[in-house]
Parts: sequence; structure tokens; C-alpha cells
Amino acid sequence: MATVDVDIKKLLEAGAHFGHKTSRWHPKMSKYIHSKRDGNHIIDLTMTVDCLNTALEFIESQVAEGKQVLLVGTKRQAHDLVKNLAEETNMPYVVERWLGGMLTNRNTMNVRIKYLKDLENKMETGQLANKYNKLEVQRFQEEIDEMNHVYGGIKDMAARPGVMFVIDVIHENNAVREANKLGIPLVAVVDTNADPTDVQYPIPANDDAIKTISLITSYLKEVIESGKAKYAKKAEKETPKKDDKKGGEK
Repeated sequence: MATVDVDIKKLLEAGAHFGHKTSRWHPKMSKYIHSKRDGNHIIDLTMTVDCLNTALEFIESQVAEGKQVLLVGTKRQAHDLVKNLAEETNMPYVVERWLGGMLTNRNTMNVRIKYLKDLENKMETGQLANKYNKLEVQRFQEEIDEMNHVYGGIKDMAARPGVMFVIDVIHENNAVREANKLGIPLVAVVDTNADPTDVQYPIPANDDAIKTISLITSYLKEVIESGKAKYAKKAEKETPKKDDKKGGEK
């Protein structure tokens, strides 16, 4: 079981149960729909709780094994919340624009990221200032800032994250496609207009409400921190103490 206690009342207060208009629904979301109200579908929050608990437990288990969670949320409502979550938990993230090949074309991405890190290092050590004039150095800084805008969230990502978390699978369809192509497990908030079969751990909920996204990301923060603590404890147990003596002495 995950260390987080998902509260159905908090989900209700956050408006997690509000789906899209009935005319926009995806038939494969039928099992997660409770009813209709004023032309909109209402999500069954008991299903949301169950799915969220399962997803959180999986994420915690992955982090406890030392794996990273790639957090993706480029839509306006998710941008700041996902970025804050990533920075607070030191996880890789994409909140600007998903570039094709971010996962499936790692060779090209690695070249760009290596170039970025090299520029940053030369800027920090003063190599650029010693070699170029102020205007040229300023242009290098602008290039660094621009590249960080695109690659900053993934420049310290492992070659393969243990899991990807996504807000809105329709909006992030390219990220979902790449994760599925590589067999990276997906945890995603899925609204009534989306196909949940593309996601291994779907969380049926309103993917437009900031309060809902905020609540779910707060749960994620808890399990990521818990998973990290478990990983650190395990690593500590496996690391020999300094005063341990191999073979013994007489």
C-alpha cells in the first residue's frame, strides 16, 4: 500500500468528478462514469480513489528502487504545478513543449544536452568571459537560457525513467506515444473524453481543474518523497560501514 491516504471528500471538493460534455465522451471511459448532469458526465470518484491508490503505490515502488519519474504537464493549468512538483522532488519534467524524440531519439537529445552543459560549465568557470567580449558572452547566456527553457527539465534525466506521469493524455499524445513505444509505464490523469487503454495506470479525473491537478500532484509529492526515503534506507543498509573489517584480524 502507498503511504498516502487518498481522501474522496477532498477529490469532491476539488471538482475531480466533473467530466466533459456527454457529446465528447470516449466510450472506453464508460466504466469510470457515474452519471450525467446538465449535459456533462460525472466521474465515479470511488473508481478514482481506487485507481489513484494503485497508481501512487506503483510510483512509490519505482522511486523506492531508485528510478526517476518523468513529470509531463504542458497545458496551462498544469504547467506551474508540475514544474513545482518536479523541483521539489528533484525529478525530470517537461512543462513547455514536448519535442518529438525526447525519449525515442535520445542520441540527438544527448548531443543537445551535452552542448548545453558544456556551455554552462564554460560560463560558470569564466572561459567564455576570458575568450569573448561582453556582447558575445551575453549572446551565449541567451542561448543557454533558451536551451534550458526547452531541455532544462530533462538535462539530468536518466537514460530511461522508471515511469512517466502525465496530465491530460490527449494534450500530451506525443509523450504518451513515445512512452508506449519504449514500454515505459504510464500514470496519467484521464478525463471522460480520452482513451484510457493507452495508459497502464489511468486516474479518471477532471484534467482541467487546477484544484484537482494540485491535489493529485500533492499526493504524488508524498509518495515520491516516501519512495526516496525507502531507497536511501535500503542503500544505507547495503553500504558497508567504515569500521567493517573484511576477513577479520587476529
